Amino acid sequence: MRRSLLVVVPLLALGAIITLRWASAQAGQGSLPPAFHVVADIPLTGGTSRFDYQSLDLQAHRLYIAHLGASQVTVFDTQSGTVVGDVPGVAGVHGVLAVPELGRVYATATSANQVAVIDPSTLTIVATVPTGDYPDGLAYAPTVGKLYVSNEHGGSDTVIDVQTNQAVGTIPLGGEAGNTQFDPAANLIYVGVHQCNQLVAIDPQTDQIVGRYALQGCEDPHGVYIDAPSRTAFVGCEASRKMVVVDLGTMQVRSEHPVGQSPDVLAFDPVRQWLYVAAEDGTLTVLGRDESGVHEIARGPAGPNAHSVAVNPETHHVYLPLTDVGGRPVLRELDVQPQSG
Repeated sequence: MRRSLLVVVPLLALGAIITLRWASAQAGQGSLPPAFHVVADIPLTGGTSRFDYQSLDLQAHRLYIAHLGASQVTVFDTQSGTVVGDVPGVAGVHGVLAVPELGRVYATATSANQVAVIDPSTLTIVATVPTGDYPDGLAYAPTVGKLYVSNEHGGSDTVIDVQTNQAVGTIPLGGEAGNTQFDPAANLIYVGVHQCNQLVAIDPQTDQIVGRYALQGCEDPHGVYIDAPSRTAFVGCEASRKMVVVDLGTMQVRSEHPVGQSPDVLAFDPVRQWLYVAAEDGTLTVLGRDESGVHEIARGPAGPNAHSVAVNPETHHVYLPLTDVGGRPVLRELDVQPQSG
């Protein structure tokens, strides 16, 4: 009897664990819109604390994830579906940007007002560069070899020479700096600027502002994505709970679309021509573009605090780091399939 009890109890415990995991997965899937299908919830390290931006290196099949609350950058292999490792010591990390041609990853150490320069081969910090107050987003302009950093509270962009890892300039913007993006077609840097509700254009050759464009109907522009081939900018408007489509030829707002509360990170699949807008309330909005314009494909809760999104254009899967799912942080991999009819 004692021997059989020793065998039966672990089996019962194992069965209970399997049942609980199955029930948890079913409950998570059931709370999602019909178009959202969970491929996997991959456990992450660092505890149940806030995440922020992500950056995908398609060449190396790596996704770099800013784990803000843990002050680390988590590295995920998109082919094997496993965590490669973590880069600790990036204080209050917000933004992260992989630049494969430089063999470097850059991350904003927001709590230290610095940018950390990371060697992806060793997952170590090889340099730090001072910025302005509360560095957030990052953009790289390969034509001039410079990195542009949004200082959200400082209302400026810091300019960094990537060869010397030295700050070489500060560009005042006139309001809190949202996301910074590079437009390779026009060779310009664009920044969404809060308060004045503008998209500001910077010439990276001179590091001077060359245009200020009002975003009609957009309050506190934050997330920005530049689709250079179509001459389009997508801008998330934090205070007005919408995303606006901007024609980069005329610099006029072409259309606006409802999204979740406080839209944060934007991602674009150039193959499908789908835009993903992640919001602070956990709402993921999927918008498609065709000859008739931009239209909604799906919208709904993608997970708790799902305010950061990345998309793999090879698989069309999206990634959302979630603070707390069943008491642990996870990277949720979603497949979005719109419902027919």
